[in-house]
Amino acid sequence: MTGWRPDPLGPGWEQRTLALSTTDPDLVATVVRRAPDPGSAPGGPAVLHVHGFNDYFFQTHLADAFAAAGHTFYAVDLRRCGRSWREGQVPHYVDDLAEYRADLGLAARLVREELGHDRLTVHGHSTGGLTAALWADSPGGRAAVDALVLNSPWFDLNARWFQRVVSTWVLDSLGPVDPMRVLADGPSAYSWHLHADHGGRWAYDRALKPAEGFPVRAGWLRAVRRGQARLARGLRIEAPVLVCTAAESGPNARSNPLLDAQDTVLDVRQIWARAPRLGDDVTLVTVAGGIHDLALSADGPRAEYLRTVTEFLARVQGDRAA
Repeated sequence: MTGWRPDPLGPGWEQRTLALSTTDPDLVATVVRRAPDPGSAPGGPAVLHVHGFNDYFFQTHLADAFAAAGHTFYAVDLRRCGRSWREGQVPHYVDDLAEYRADLGLAARLVREELGHDRLTVHGHSTGGLTAALWADSPGGRAAVDALVLNSPWFDLNARWFQRVVSTWVLDSLGPVDPMRVLADGPSAYSWHLHADHGGRWAYDRALKPAEGFPVRAGWLRAVRRGQARLARGLRIEAPVLVCTAAESGPNARSNPLLDAQDTVLDVRQIWARAPRLGDDVTLVTVAGGIHDLALSADGPRAEYLRTVTEFLARVQGDRAA
């Protein structure tokens, strides 16, 4: 691990690089936090945010909401993603979601052991939600995670049943022999409309989160489908879980008049169907008017989402203290 240094988010933000390999110095994860006030007491509850595909941490308002509720906020940019991407790497590529166990394990160890936080909530979005759930079901995750919050987690392929079955068969055949084959590449109306330059609400680095997205490759999508299959068989996450989605899904097209009020990336009904397979303590909440990343929704749905999450964590902490 390196020391903390200034982060491009600006004054008051800092990052720390976590080495993931003894032989490849470019294989790293990056933890981001708001710099603590001098003399502030260590410990207390913390939140670790895990981004999705074609994403990185830039949502400072999310950190503010957790901080206002008494949780110290951290985010991790996973290997080959965002701040952790290095020249020559394929952005966001892994051929097994289990690779991320090292990233999350080191980040959790930093937060819990070195920085002294006694409770850890993991907040995962989309692919990060699937990844976080699988990790929380592993021995290392069970030991580290006290609560799990999933924001529109990617639990299944957004396609008809026959297409899902056929695509999985094709991926199982193609993935091992041609893992870098590009299966999808092109602009996303959802990604396009988020940025302030295109009429959206948010400003972020479009090199790290491009509107056209990063290419979807066979080996990576095979890894996702295998992770989704594991979830479908049922997990045994011991920590309480909150799953939040938009109230409805819609087409990912600029012609969609509800582009700013629906999940246009995933089918929320698939998430609802699979949420009970996470464990025995799962709460499912839908947010009217929410989009795929509920934390980037319009003001009203976004406030409802953040309120739902912080109230859930307050209840969980109260239950643990009782």
